Amino acid sequence: MDYTFDFHAIGQNMGPLIDGLVMTIQLTIAANLVGVTLGFVIALLALSRWAAVRTPVMLFVEFFRCTPAIVQIIWIFYCVPILFDVYFDSLTMGVIALGLNLAAFNAEAYRAAIQTVPREQLDAGIALGLSPIQRIAYIVLPVAVRASVPVLITNGIGSFQQSALVALVGVQDLMYAGKFLATETYRPIETFTVIALIYLAVSFPVSQLVEYLERRRGAASH
Repeated sequence: MDYTFDFHAIGQNMGPLIDGLVMTIQLTIAANLVGVTLGFVIALLALSRWAAVRTPVMLFVEFFRCTPAIVQIIWIFYCVPILFDVYFDSLTMGVIALGLNLAAFNAEAYRAAIQTVPREQLDAGIALGLSPIQRIAYIVLPVAVRASVPVLITNGIGSFQQSALVALVGVQDLMYAGKFLATETYRPIETFTVIALIYLAVSFPVSQLVEYLERRRGAASH
């Protein structure tokens, strides 16, 4: 191979990559806020005793779990404005697309956790005169969140990585900045190597946190 690596041009132009990383982190945090909150609501609706409520929610979950994220992002960016006459800036649309995708996956984690809530605790809440909303807030939610934290964090890492897809629709995130820099410097190998290392540097510590939480849960259960 005659190719000579030269990272000098990339080192001199880290500013746009840093700006793109900031945009990616902002996008990921916002999408996770949507995914964590909406996911819990979806999980409760998916456990409804009424099929009229449960069925549409399960279809929503299966749609986002069983179709490629890139298709979802492109569909939301281009079809939602046409069909519903709703227009937002590209960052907001990115948050909506990634947030809905994340909510579907988080809902399944919450649903599994909610089903582990001991019946005795719910009966105690009823005996204390707690309303359904209060039982959800004080009994179901804490147990579900505690049990779901490792999965929620793992899904959050996934959304951070999937956020690179929004570059295709013009969001100026890390991948978008990298594509521009690779074109400007004629150094695509070096540019995308640096981008991969940035994603790794952010994702790896969080993945280690998930493993630590899993070990603690395992130790606590014995």
